[in-house]
Amino acid sequence: MSISQIEEKAREKMKKSVDAVRNEVVRIRTGKATTALVDGLKVACYGSKVPLKQIANIGVPEARLLLIQPWDKNLLPDIEKAIFQSDLGLTPNNDGKVIRLPIPPLTEERRKELVKLVKKLGEEGKIAMRNVRRECNDEIKKGEKAGNFSKDDSQRAMKDIQETTDKYIEMIDMVIAEKEKEIMEI
Repeated sequence: MSISQIEEKAREKMKKSVDAVRNEVVRIRTGKATTALVDGLKVACYGSKVPLKQIANIGVPEARLLLIQPWDKNLLPDIEKAIFQSDLGLTPNNDGKVIRLPIPPLTEERRKELVKLVKKLGEEGKIAMRNVRRECNDEIKKGEKAGNFSKDDSQRAMKDIQETTDKYIEMIDMVIAEKEKEIMEI
């Protein structure tokens, strides 16, 4: 494997880590309604577990309300059951046509817990980045020992990978800071 391939692999894995953190952070409830809250929700219907967004239209008519409108009204009890069984901590209101999912305001204590959770997710993402950096640096060192790369090329490549790591860690810090701000301001 060439140095450029190793560097490209590092960039791809680090980008995936940032995306993973971003996707996890989006699912955290902030007191503001967003369709991302129910993105991972699966409903037991039609003999299997189906993602909610494949069987219903999900909208945000108000800042603190999600509206779930299934295409098949017979699925309302199944959707309601899935919401109760999820870890969302929300109580659905079923009127026979749609499910209204009110998002209650967060207490100060809950906000602080959510900020801790967000920071933990960010740290996990950073750890993943550092592991990618270590793996790539090990590959470069093995290549240098095998005589595939010169010492100068290896040093330059490791410096480039460190710069890439710093850039992606900064991206994670930005995602975490935005979410913290969102949690504490609402």
